[in-house]
Amino acid sequence: MTPSILVAGGAGYVGSHTAKYLADSGFQPVILDNLSSGHRFALKFGPFYEGSIRDRAVLEEIAAKHQPIGAILFAGFIAVGESTQHPRKYFHNNVIDSIQFLDNYLDLKLPGNIVFSSSASVYGVQEKVPIPEDAPLDPLSPYAETKLFFERVLRWYGSAYGLKSACLRYFNAAGADPGGELGECHDPETHLIPLALNAATGGSQLRVFGTDYPTPDGTAIRDYIHVTDLADAHLRSLRHLMQPQSSSFVANLGTGAGSSVLEVIRMVEQVSGRKVPVEYGPRREGDAPSLVADPRLARELLGWSPQYSSLESIVRTAWSWHSRDRKSTRLNSSHITISYAVFCLKKK
Repeated sequence: MTPSILVAGGAGYVGSHTAKYLADSGFQPVILDNLSSGHRFALKFGPFYEGSIRDRAVLEEIAAKHQPIGAILFAGFIAVGESTQHPRKYFHNNVIDSIQFLDNYLDLKLPGNIVFSSSASVYGVQEKVPIPEDAPLDPLSPYAETKLFFERVLRWYGSAYGLKSACLRYFNAAGADPGGELGECHDPETHLIPLALNAATGGSQLRVFGTDYPTPDGTAIRDYIHVTDLADAHLRSLRHLMQPQSSSFVANLGTGAGSSVLEVIRMVEQVSGRKVPVEYGPRREGDAPSLVADPRLARELLGWSPQYSSLESIVRTAWSWHSRDRKSTRLNSSHITISYAVFCLKKK
């Protein structure tokens, strides 16, 4: 019998790529998603249950039919700007609903192995770069605060109930499935690479915030990690937690190297063969000059080493998805949402 892994939020960007990676690795991903921001086109790799993560009846059905060996929790809202305008939306979903999920999970006596999709945003602005896991924690948005809060919930649930967890702090998730089946598709889109690709293909002009940072070219530097490498880290983390003598841990997921905004733009132009029209503006409040991971713990503990995360590989896979998706004639126009001219199939 193929072992099942519950993927909560498995219709979203990182969740769907992880579901595919699990299926390709000999597991059955069982996807739970309410499709508030996920996509039906991404539901190709295992059984799908439409519902909220707080819904006990749905979890009971999943437990009875599939007996998952662990869970990966992606389900959460991710837009930093929106979280400052609607913090209760973020605390309700990312904290309250996630705690209810944990309570139901424990009550059903499912194997206590949880991998949590956290974020490097918990660090805020740091003086020391690369950033280690023991750096000071200073979330600067409700979104970041929810990630840190739930990390702490997991720690205390571990102490009280024996739950083992891995909190994976992503830096900048990017790229698309190398096989071309999946890609990045947010509504609205806020990430640099898809916005640059869109600008290169006739969409809105790319806005660059800040050209006077203390970096080699004056633009901010970020650590980009390919979404397939993230998926690999999630499976490795779950396997680690399943070992009898293992314990909970927190780990950064990044490459340890950064790319500036202008370097990303140049790579997009090189890969696409098109010019990226750019509008330059002042810095955004709270943006750090450089955010780069110290990924040594994930490498040492999990044997994890990114395979797809060169900037060229990230942009090439993203471009392949972006250009294929724009040219697709198979999509029913009544179910298309256009976000910065990126076509996203969203069947509600």
